[in-house]
Order: sequence, then C-alpha cells, then structure tokens
Amino acid sequence: MQHDSIDDVTFWPIDIPLTDPFVVATGARAVAENVFVRVTLRSGICGFGEAAPFPEVGAEDRPSCLDTLARLVPLLVGQSIQHYRQIAKQLAEQAPGQPAARCGLEIALLDTYCHAAGIPMWQLWGGAAVRARETDITIPIATADDTLTLARHWYQQGFRLFKMKVGKDVDADIRRVEAVHHALPHVAFIGDGNQGFSRQECLAFADGVRRFGGRLLLLEQPVERDDLESLAHIRRTTGIPVAADESVRSLADARTVVEQQAADYINIKIMKTGVIEALDIASFALKAGLKLMIGGMIESRIAMGCSFSLVLGMNGFDVLDLDTPLLLATDPVQGGYRYDGPMLQPWTGTGLGLSTVQP
Repeated sequence: MQHDSIDDVTFWPIDIPLTDPFVVATGARAVAENVFVRVTLRSGICGFGEAAPFPEVGAEDRPSCLDTLARLVPLLVGQSIQHYRQIAKQLAEQAPGQPAARCGLEIALLDTYCHAAGIPMWQLWGGAAVRARETDITIPIATADDTLTLARHWYQQGFRLFKMKVGKDVDADIRRVEAVHHALPHVAFIGDGNQGFSRQECLAFADGVRRFGGRLLLLEQPVERDDLESLAHIRRTTGIPVAADESVRSLADARTVVEQQAADYINIKIMKTGVIEALDIASFALKAGLKLMIGGMIESRIAMGCSFSLVLGMNGFDVLDLDTPLLLATDPVQGGYRYDGPMLQPWTGTGLGLSTVQP
C-alpha cells in the first residue's frame, strides 16, 4: 500500500432513538448515545468506526468517550495504517479503562485498512465461514402485555430465539417467559440477567421456566461479574449452559473464567475490550474448549458489522446476538451487511461495505 499514513481522524456524537425502551436489570435507555469515527489516509481512502458506550452495563458514557477520543486521536496521525495492531496496543496502554472509545478507533482503522487492501473485513480474519447467519432478538424488561406484543411482532418477522432480559423480579420474569412460551410454543429462550440475580434467584428462575416446559438454552451473566463461584454452581446445578458476559472484560478475565470452570460460553463484545483483544479472547476460549457467543451494546450496523466480520472470518461462534440495529428507529448507514428477518446476510464490498454514513 502506498500513501497509507493516517492523515486525519474525526469523530462526532450521534443520537439514534430506539423503537422501545431498552430496559435491563441495571438500567434503561431510550436513545443510543454513540460516537461515529472517520479515519482518512493521505491517499484519501477513509473508513468508519463507532463507539457505543452503555453506562448501564459498563463504566463509560459518551462524554468520557469524547474526551478519550480527543486525547487519543493525535497518537494516530502520521502512523501507517498497516500497523493497526501496534496502534491498538498503544491505545490500550493509553486508555485501558475506555474500551468503547478505543473500539471506535479500532473499527475505523480496520475499515480503512481493508479498503486500502481491497478486501472485505471478514477476509482479514480468514473468511472461514462466509454465509448467512441467524441472530436472536432481544426482549427488554417490560410488562407481560408489552413483552407479549413485542414477542409476537418479532415472531412474525421470523425470529425463533428470544433473548429475554431478566434479573429484576424473579416471579415477574418467569411469568413473562411463560406468557411468551404459551403464545409461541416453538420459540427457545436465552435468559440474560445482566448481573441482576442472586445465585438462589437464578436457580429459582431456571426451575420456574423448567416447570412450564420452556426451552431455556442459555443463562447469560445471571449474577454479579466477580461471583464466578455462583456461575460455576449455576451451570453445575441447572445443567443449563452459562455464558460469561460482564465477567469477561479482558483476556485475563477469560483465563480466570476458564480456570474456575465458571462458564460454557464467553460472550465476545468488542465494546468491552476493543477489536484486537476480542479476537485474542475468542481464540483463547476456543482453544480452552469453551463455546462462543457474540453480542454488542446498542450499536448501529457499523460496530455490529465489525462483530459480524469476526463471525464470518472465524469458525466457532455458536450463538449470535447481533440484533441491536433492528431495535433502532432509524439506520444511519447505507451498505454493509443486511437483515433478512433473523438472518444476517454477508456483504461483498471492501472493509465493512458501507457506502454512506450519516454525518
């Protein structure tokens, strides 16, 4: 590549309303308060990224992201885009506690690199599994009636795996899942507690769903992130696979989860770690015999397209939770991957395949 040095990096806040409030055990959000990033090379080639902080789950918010980006951007200018791994390491050293901000820059670097190289981003990770893939759909914490209305809507769109946000009220959670089960008996469930349950509450939830015959395929982060002993107990006692999400925010965390046999799955989220470390965690988890889930914060198809590129590039992602663009009232980008009901359809263009990004 010639003229591959980074000439300019710009970023700007973007508000994207959600169609319904995104309510989890730790908080609620009605608008995705994200940041878009553009990296431009001296040659004029450019690529895009996205930071999607979610303060209800992580420690970052948009103001801290904007401050961090302003501090990090000067480090990038003048560097070769071919050194994206080295740059990602520099960013992690400079802003270890701001993974979403770093992720926005990493995605833009990778998109730009792939445009310059003339390859789709999934080819960067090997292109081992380039085919349409099915995602679940997330049902936020809501009343039983609203839950059922949302479930019927998504069922009509073809969705059959429902990720139920739970963890605030065990009895109410069981009733909500039961209502969906009886109305739509062919669906299966993931119970995502977002750290909201105690050990006993999670066991009661799993038992309650079992009693009415619901198919609970996975329990995602039911208890507090540091309570790995309870995660291990829950997977042993219920026989239901457990996914570690908030418990894994670094490769070191993943090692600890494996050592303590605390999970069956690790949920890869690039906003928790940055893209390159997410790759390292995924590779480590697979070598350790764990399975992979992949999800995101409340992201547009920029960040989620980067996550989908990992799925298409690597083998090993069993559960896809790549649905948040469907929960947004507007789509600020054109091009890239697309949704056909619950199926994510790959793209063929370079980078993330985006043609337009809203300024």
